[in-house]
Amino acid sequence: MTGKALLIIGDIVTDVVALHGSPVMTGSDTAADIVLRPGGSGANTAAWAACLGADVRLLAKLGYDSSEWHTTELLKTGVRPHLSVDPEHPTAVVIAMVDKSGERSMLTNRGAGGLISDADWDPALLDDVGRLHLSGYVLFAEGGLRLARRAMAEAAARGVAISVDPASTGPLREFGVERFIRETAAAGLIIPNLAEALILSGAPTAERAAVLLSETYGTAVVKLGAEGALAAVDGVVVATAAGVPTEVVDSTGAGDAFAAGFLAAALDGAAERAALEAGCRAGAECVAHVGGRPRYGLDLNRLYPIHTD
Repeated sequence: MTGKALLIIGDIVTDVVALHGSPVMTGSDTAADIVLRPGGSGANTAAWAACLGADVRLLAKLGYDSSEWHTTELLKTGVRPHLSVDPEHPTAVVIAMVDKSGERSMLTNRGAGGLISDADWDPALLDDVGRLHLSGYVLFAEGGLRLARRAMAEAAARGVAISVDPASTGPLREFGVERFIRETAAAGLIIPNLAEALILSGAPTAERAAVLLSETYGTAVVKLGAEGALAAVDGVVVATAAGVPTEVVDSTGAGDAFAAGFLAAALDGAAERAALEAGCRAGAECVAHVGGRPRYGLDLNRLYPIHTD
């Protein structure tokens, strides 16, 4: 028997977000508001899902420099973190440069997050779990790939539903599209953004990509940003949802928030369209402020305290 809890395997990242109103000038200075935020695709999804009422567990790996801070931030959202700390490597860091349209460019150091492996797995994590959700970043290192294989195999054996978010086009291309599809074959749901969907399917449009991916995975949900999202099941587009109008401040974490909204609603029994709409609402809430996590009344540009050794 499976439960209704959501187990996410993914990354935790220290996000350094730089909001700049003019183009970055090579070899010179560009004025920016710079803030520190907890992030990471897996952790963002976990935080949003927990804030939306889901029972969420997160398996991730932190570094020696900021584990207490990140753990505290997850607990604030209601996530039940299952974390290991690497004593020799820092937590992953992303420098996100966000322009005035809200679009971002990222510089990434995966740090300790890239070292998660099957040694961090505990079969008890699946107790009372209704869905296992994997951030694609986990698969892009050998240890994480072993972890993903083991977690998916044990989830499938228990009848636990499996979903995957492809994570990012650059690492996806480097890992290999056919290899990614092969390694995630146990998943019954894939949640790519448009660029990832087109790469994975080779299709020219979102609709065709969703159809083709649903023929492989069973269900495909394609995130379309401000345009909303669509879902296909077994080769047929079954639902669409329009984007929720909002002022875009920072697009960091929008796709993670969408995934959280969709998964939380689906775990609660919502049909595809209602789950898509829940995802769109969460994504719109996310882009309206700086950083990829739910807010707790902090000022837009306030720096988070962070303790290091």
